[in-house]
Amino acid sequence: MISNRENRFSLLFLWILCLSLPVCFLQAAYGQAECAAWGNLAGIRIDGQLMEFETSLCLVNADWTQFTHTAKEQQRPFYRRDGNNQIITTKLDAISFIETVTDSLPGQAVITIQATSAKDTILAGVFLCVDLPGNDYSGATVELVGAAASARNKFKLKPAKKNGQNEYVHTTAGGVRIEAKKRQLEISFNEPTEIIIRNDRQRSNSTIRVYLAIISSELKNEQKAAKTFTFNAGGEIDRSPAEIIVDINKPGRPFDGIGGNFRIQNPQLDPLVIEYCLDNLNVTWGRVELPWGIWQPQENEDPIAAADAGMLNERVRQAMEMAQKLSKLNMPVIVSAWFPPQWAVLGEMRRRGPQPGGLRGNPLNPDKMTAICKSLGDYLVYLKEHYNTEAVMFSFNESDLGINVRQTGEEHAALIKTLGAHLKARGLSTKMLLGDNSDATTFTFIDPAMNDPETHPYIGAVSFHSWRGCTDEILTIWANAAKKLNVPLLVGEGSTDAAAHSYPDIFTEPSFSLAEIDLYIRICAISQPISILQWQLTSDYSVLTGGGIFRKPGPMLPTQRFWNLKQLGATSKGSLSLPVKCTQPLIHCAAFGIAANNDYAVHLINNGAERNVTLKGLPKDIQELYIYVTNAKKNMQNEGTIQVVNGKARFNLESSSYTTCFTSKKQD
Repeated sequence: MISNRENRFSLLFLWILCLSLPVCFLQAAYGQAECAAWGNLAGIRIDGQLMEFETSLCLVNADWTQFTHTAKEQQRPFYRRDGNNQIITTKLDAISFIETVTDSLPGQAVITIQATSAKDTILAGVFLCVDLPGNDYSGATVELVGAAASARNKFKLKPAKKNGQNEYVHTTAGGVRIEAKKRQLEISFNEPTEIIIRNDRQRSNSTIRVYLAIISSELKNEQKAAKTFTFNAGGEIDRSPAEIIVDINKPGRPFDGIGGNFRIQNPQLDPLVIEYCLDNLNVTWGRVELPWGIWQPQENEDPIAAADAGMLNERVRQAMEMAQKLSKLNMPVIVSAWFPPQWAVLGEMRRRGPQPGGLRGNPLNPDKMTAICKSLGDYLVYLKEHYNTEAVMFSFNESDLGINVRQTGEEHAALIKTLGAHLKARGLSTKMLLGDNSDATTFTFIDPAMNDPETHPYIGAVSFHSWRGCTDEILTIWANAAKKLNVPLLVGEGSTDAAAHSYPDIFTEPSFSLAEIDLYIRICAISQPISILQWQLTSDYSVLTGGGIFRKPGPMLPTQRFWNLKQLGATSKGSLSLPVKCTQPLIHCAAFGIAANNDYAVHLINNGAERNVTLKGLPKDIQELYIYVTNAKKNMQNEGTIQVVNGKARFNLESSSYTTCFTSKKQD
C-alpha cells in the first residue's frame, strides 16, 4: 500500500513531468477536419477559419418521405483516433458503417466509408449527405465533373420554390465543384457516383443538401459497399480586427469559479484523479452522490442504527468521505441522489435504459413521503454529525427526465415544500436545489415551484445541466429564474455531450475542448452562474488522460480540457459578472471584476482566424494585462504582459484559442 506522502510525491512528480513534456505528446494530432464522434463533419478549418458544411450518413426510404441519419445521441457509435485518421463505427437500422476521416493536406479531408447490410431492405439509397449552409452557398455555381452528356453540368443554386421540394440535379458524376462568393467546396469520388442535389424544404429553407450515393439500389443481406470521397474546402478567411468593450459600471451577479462533480464510480482510479484535480485546480463548489438505494434498501431498516453498529456500506462511506473531503477545503457541497430504493417508488425499477413507452426512472410513492423524508434526512443528519459536513443543498438528479427519480413539475414543487420543511425541522440548514434539470431546454419543469411562494424559503439555488439546448434565449430564461428568486444559478453538470464517456478518444480532440470552454464562456456571459460544476473531476468523463483512465497507458496527464478549466478557474472568487460586447461574432466573451482592488478578468474564445483585437472599458488606472492562452499547442501559457493606456489595450488573438486577460499574474 502506498502512503499518502508517497502518493502525493508521485502526483507532484507527474505534474512536473507533464509540464516539461512537449504538447504534441499530450494531445492527439491536431486535424483540420472537425469530426464529431458520431461521424458528422462540421467542416474543415483553414488557418482557424471553419469552412462550414455538415456531413452525415443517411438512409432514405423509397418515396423520399423518411430519412434516418447519423446525429448526436441518435446512435451508439464507437470513435477512435489513430494518427491523422478518425475512425467511427456506427449503425443505422440494419446497416453497419465504418467511416474513416483522414486529414491529409491543408484544407483537405478524405472520407472512406464501408457499409454492410444485415438484411434485405428497400430504400431509395444509402448516402453520404453534405448540407451546405444557405448563408454561404445560396446562389453558388455548381459544376459536375465527369457527368453524363445529358446532365446539367453547370448551374446556379437558386432559392427553393414555394411548392414542394426543389431538385437541382440527379445524375452520375465523378465529382462536384460548388463555388460561392466567399466559399468553395470540391468533392471528388473514387469512382463514378450517383449525385443528387436538392433544397429539402422539410429540413430547412436555407439548407442545400448534396446526396452522394454509397448504395443506390435495393439492399441484400450481407451486401457490402465502399466509397471514398475527397473534400477540398476553400474560401475567404476573415482576419478583420475586433473591438471588445467591457462595461465596468454595471456589475452583475458573483462568480465563484469552477466546481466539480465527485460521484465515486471507480474506487481504484477516482481517488487519484480527484486528488490531482483538487491539488491543481481552483475548485470552489462540489457535488457528491447520496447512494440512497444502498443507504436504506429496506423501508423497515434503521440506517443510522446500522451505521452506528459498524454496518455502514462501503459505497456510502466513500460518498460521505468525499463530501467531507470537499467540506474541509471550505467549499459548499451539494448532495444529489440518483438511484432510490425500490420501496420508495412506484413501479419496478430498471437500472439502465427507458421503460416500455420510453419513460425513464420511477416516481416517488406518495404514500411513502413521510418515510422518504425521514430516510433522506437521516443520511444528511448522519453526514453532519459523523463527518462534520452539512450539505448546502439537496436534489434528485435530473428528475425532469427520470435519472433516476422521475417527477412532474408539480411533484417537484411539492417535494421542495415537504422535504425542505422536514430538513429544517431536523435542525439542518440544507436547502433544496430547484431544477437540477437534465438539460437547459426543460425550463418549464421549474415553473410550478417558481409560481408557488411556499416553496421559496426552501430553495437554495436554481440548477440546470448544460448537455443540450443552450441557446442565448434559453440561457437568458435560466438567468431570469435565478434573479426572480434572488438565489444563485448553478450549472450542476457542465459539458456538451452526455454520451462522450462511451467514446473517450473524443476528449482529447481540440475541437471538443474548444467547444466545451466556448459553451462555458457563453453561459458565464448570459446566465451569470455562481459556478459551473464540471462533469466529472473523476476518472469518468475525465479531464486527465493516461494512468489507466479509459484504459489509456502511461502517466496520468492533463488534457486541453483541464487547462481550460484551470484558466477559467483562475478568475478571482467573488468576481462580479460584467457586460461585454464584441464586434466579431466568431469571438465569445465573458468579463468579471472586483472593483475594490482592480481585479479583472476578460475571457475570450476565438472560433475563427488569428486577428488583432482592441479591448476597451477597463479602469484608467490599470497599466498592464497578463495574457494566458490555451489551445491545441499551449497549456494556459503565460504570453507576458501588454500595456493598457486610458483603459484600452491592443493585442493579437490566436486562432481557435481560449485567451484570458488578467490584471494580475496567475500561477504558472
